[in-house]
Amino acid sequence: MSKLNLGVIIGNRDFFPDVLVGEARRDLLALFGELGIGAVILDEQAAKLGAVETWEHAKRCAEMFRAHRDTIHGVVVCLPNFGDEKGVADTLKLAGLNVPVLVQAYPDDPAQLTVERRRDAFCGKISVCNNLRQYGIPYSITEDHTIHPLTPEFRRELEDFAAQCRIVGGLRKARIGAVGARPNAFNTTRYSEKLLQSAGISVSTMDLSDLFGRASRIPGDDPRVKQRIDEICGYAAAAQVPGSALAKMAALAIVLLDWMDSNDLDASAIQCWSSMQENFGVNVCTVMSMMSERLMPSACEVDIAGVVGMYALQLASGRPSALVDWNNNYGGDKNKCVFFHCGNWAKSFLPDVEIGTAPILGTTLGEQNTYGALSGRTPSGPVTFARVSTDDLNGCIRAYVGEGRFTDDPLATFGSRAVVEVPNLPKLMRHICRNGFEHHAAMNASSCANRIASAFETYMGWPVYHHE
Repeated sequence: MSKLNLGVIIGNRDFFPDVLVGEARRDLLALFGELGIGAVILDEQAAKLGAVETWEHAKRCAEMFRAHRDTIHGVVVCLPNFGDEKGVADTLKLAGLNVPVLVQAYPDDPAQLTVERRRDAFCGKISVCNNLRQYGIPYSITEDHTIHPLTPEFRRELEDFAAQCRIVGGLRKARIGAVGARPNAFNTTRYSEKLLQSAGISVSTMDLSDLFGRASRIPGDDPRVKQRIDEICGYAAAAQVPGSALAKMAALAIVLLDWMDSNDLDASAIQCWSSMQENFGVNVCTVMSMMSERLMPSACEVDIAGVVGMYALQLASGRPSALVDWNNNYGGDKNKCVFFHCGNWAKSFLPDVEIGTAPILGTTLGEQNTYGALSGRTPSGPVTFARVSTDDLNGCIRAYVGEGRFTDDPLATFGSRAVVEVPNLPKLMRHICRNGFEHHAAMNASSCANRIASAFETYMGWPVYHHE
């Protein structure tokens, strides 16, 4: 991921002590440096102490922000004292960045409510947020009303905010590839391309006939085929896979990656059955898994909305995502279930991964035509799940998100699989069914539900059910 840069507005009121502003500047720059975050901040000569108070200061800061608009991913508003509510709001309005904004206010020390150290940022934060609301500028606030930047708590909050900036910035310019039509049997993977485009998410398409035609024209002795086969065999155990199937998978990988590169695509969703097996003779799961592992998420069954969720989780955590079915109950435990798919989860989820066939698809398509499906079990650890859905009837995009844990409970089956424990799972299932969400969900081996919910709701404007 590219380096994150944040604009910084230090609010000030000049009858408060200058020393507080200087301290705030040093505190923030030190923290940004530790986290590898770049700061776009007024020079101390451009305005008094490099803070924003007057209309003139707001114009100067906004001009600086506009000059860096292509590299600013969010803005931190820092209040070492009461600050100037109009100065902060005017800066953001004039800059027109349309990026996430975090408002932080310093705490007062009850023993230092003197002229020399009094802050009143507790009160000033309320006024700044009131003005941002009046100006129609979305913003985030810290969990504690006042918080010092050099505390572990604020460090975590800044990391969460940085993740929200990556999610929002990534989704608003996301480019996704749709390969083939959705499987005819699945109305559940329908989506509105126009609603996604209204959120900044573009979709490029490729017909399966184009994919198969290009792949079929690649000679078997093409050096790229051998290179891709070597990569596949190095990625997962492939001893049982026939050489002809490996060559077909390699050709698919060459065409798909070239197409994605030429169209600057971030993610993809592919018609993985049944034309793939009937007309080309392999599963594309391994290729999709390898792309997801490389942080180019790929979803099955042309589930474009599903891969949007995968991409958002990846942006939030920096880790690969996967698409799963809410597939099975787990015995009588109401809070456990089985995540499953034929086999395209990223290798990060499957330490024991091996390439084989897809037994369920094989019952109708011929198991010899399903080489390429991955088999493996996800070990215990955290999981965040999310679903993005285009609600055409109501003209909006909506979502749900929550957290649970992978468990090591026994699970005797095949494919890519995991046992998951989710607190109050029946309530979540009722929400999914009553609101007509799809049977697919995106998952990520991390704890980042708060980041996703805040980014979706506050900045993307999507209604979100946060299962807590």
